[in-house]
Amino acid sequence: MTQFIPQSPPFLLKVNKTQLVMLQVVLALIPGIIALFWYFGWGVLIQISIAIITALLAEAFVLKLRKRPIKKTLFDYSAIVTAILFAISITPLLPWWMNVIGMFFAIVIVKQLFGGLGHNPFNPAMAAYVLLLISWPMEMTQWLAPSMLASHTLTFNESMAWIFNAQLPSQYSWDALTMATPLDEMRTQLKNAFMIDEIKRSPLWGDFGGKGWEWVGNWFLLGGLFLLWRKVIDWRIPVSVLAGALITSGLFWLFDQQTHPFPAFHLFSGGLILGAFFIATDPVSASTTPKGRLIYGALIGIITIIIRSFGGYPDAIAFAVLLMNMAAPTIDYFSAPRVFGYENKG
Repeated sequence: MTQFIPQSPPFLLKVNKTQLVMLQVVLALIPGIIALFWYFGWGVLIQISIAIITALLAEAFVLKLRKRPIKKTLFDYSAIVTAILFAISITPLLPWWMNVIGMFFAIVIVKQLFGGLGHNPFNPAMAAYVLLLISWPMEMTQWLAPSMLASHTLTFNESMAWIFNAQLPSQYSWDALTMATPLDEMRTQLKNAFMIDEIKRSPLWGDFGGKGWEWVGNWFLLGGLFLLWRKVIDWRIPVSVLAGALITSGLFWLFDQQTHPFPAFHLFSGGLILGAFFIATDPVSASTTPKGRLIYGALIGIITIIIRSFGGYPDAIAFAVLLMNMAAPTIDYFSAPRVFGYENKG
């Protein structure tokens, strides 16, 4: 519950408890999670469950070793938010042990070994995602086809069988159930010298991005707007991330419309919207000054598009966030607002 603590009159300080903030983030993620489940099946919910259980057990284990209060820390829900953000970023049928490794790395190495919540220099969910992407690139990029394009939608039992035993129904092969993401497909076809107009003739594409992926982005956008309305996040980071990405991709598109997709494609394909509202806005690892947040967000958007266009990884939002996590302290140092009463006599 929000408390109002009177300070020196006539000022009031609005204090948000960590639990309330984290619960609102979880609530804002629900529409996007439902969309992921609708288009990609039971694997999404199974991965979320594995990640949450692993995160809570890993955090309790480390807290016990550090002789810190376990119950209080677990019930600030920060580990649950990290687990959900990580789980919705990985492929729905990723083997369970990779999910466990990722969450153990996120909670134990990235978060707790740096001192716990409030001290981690990197976003734990994105650090874990990048660890798995670099270590197992094939497994991390094999997504299921959206339900409207899939020849077979896996049941709950079939999804469990693959995640825990790598077993699929005998009449289906792995290649028949999976397909490239829109970003990966676009990059691959461009490397094969196809033009944008030719690539967009595929049934994979919707109005702007890939079928299914567009609506996932829309529902995460709805959740992000909810966070802005509730003042859980500051508008500067998500707006500057999206602006940086759209302006950069727009310049590339104006330069050559047959080798660079329309800016809306980048917005509604991959994790740009999720990254702008839920990941880049991490209050611990992001910039904290008003001007710094604009710089921080804009650079994330720019770097994302540069890597998507010329790098080896099709999405790149995780790399952009981690790079700017490293730069955040420097950005804050040079963008700190002037202290009241300070006079520069130099």
